[in-house]
Parts: sequence; structure tokens; C-alpha cells
Amino acid sequence: MNASPAPPARNRRPVLLLFVLFAAPLAGAFWLYYGSSWRPALRTNHGELITPVTLPELALPLAVGAAGAPGKPAAAPAKLLRGKWSLLVIGHGEAGCDATCRNALVYARQTWLSLAQLAPRAQRVLLAGAGCCDLEYLRREHPGLIALDASGSTAEALMRLFPAAREGAIFIVDPLGNLMMRYDVRQDPKGLREDLKKLLELSHIG
Repeated sequence: MNASPAPPARNRRPVLLLFVLFAAPLAGAFWLYYGSSWRPALRTNHGELITPVTLPELALPLAVGAAGAPGKPAAAPAKLLRGKWSLLVIGHGEAGCDATCRNALVYARQTWLSLAQLAPRAQRVLLAGAGCCDLEYLRREHPGLIALDASGSTAEALMRLFPAAREGAIFIVDPLGNLMMRYDVRQDPKGLREDLKKLLELSHIG
């Protein structure tokens, strides 16, 4: 019995073309991963991760002008940074919260508002510098903001735990008091909202 004749070469071309189309991307991926220094980004967060550090419990005074004992500002609870997710801004400048600080406060406020039904699980905190603040501005533009006077010696231990790059930054503190992420407000603010919403949806604390 005679063997079947080999198929014409032109009939093999579609098969070879399909092989190249499917094999080329796979070969390219192998070369990129094993044959070059390029690596895919593994993170999905938009902010800068900070090695978690637990912030101390300190009863810092509220910004001057808050209701308290005569001649003495009221103090915030020592556990203020516990129990909720905190969007925290650190004040700068001679007035305790300059234009860059105010810009960060606006981003924090808009992010908090965008959380909708998740908003009660988060709070906004300002660690103000000496001379803070324009309280009328804070009351008018940032209702609900907790402004603390962090200019005294009591706050020194707390302030040392924050990265040096504080200007124009919003920090996230988890409900256990752990400082964990930093955001530069000069970048796309959508990333802050996306990350915070994801944390709130996945977390069972706070």
C-alpha cells in the first residue's frame, strides 16, 4: 500500500502562521522576565507604603481657640488615632498651616466626602505647627476636621515617627494607630480615594 503524498507546502503556511502568532507573545514574555532586568509592577496601591510604625497615644491640645477650660485649650483624647482610619496632614509655615498644607486639607476633605457611606469610618486630622490656625477658615471650609497643636514638647515623640517628606503630604493611619501610607497631593488625588476605599472595604477594623 502506497503512503499518502505529503501535503503541499502552501497548505502548511496557515499552520505555521498560527504557531508564530501564539508562540511569539509567550516567547517575548519569557525573554522580558528571564532575559532582561525588567519586572512587572507587583503593587496595586497608589500611595507610598511606609514600614508600619505604631504612633504613641498622646493627649495633644486642640488648636488654640477650641472650647476648653478658661485660658487653656481643650485636649483631644489620647486614643484619638485609634478606632478609625485617619487622613492626617502635618502643618507647615509660620501660620502653622500654609498654602501647601491647606491644599492637602482640601484633598483630604474631598477624599473623605467621596467615601459616601464609608465616611463615618474615617476622620481627618491636622497636626498643626506653631501659630496655627485661621480657625474661621477651618470651621468654614473643613467642618469636622480635628486640628491639634503639635508644636509643643509633648508632640516631639510623635512627630519623629513621620518621614521627613511631610510637605504636601497626606498620611494614612489605620485604626490600630499604625502609620502606613503617604500620598503626595501634587499627584493624581484619585489614587488616595481608591486605596482608602479598598482598605475600608477589605478591613474589619475601624
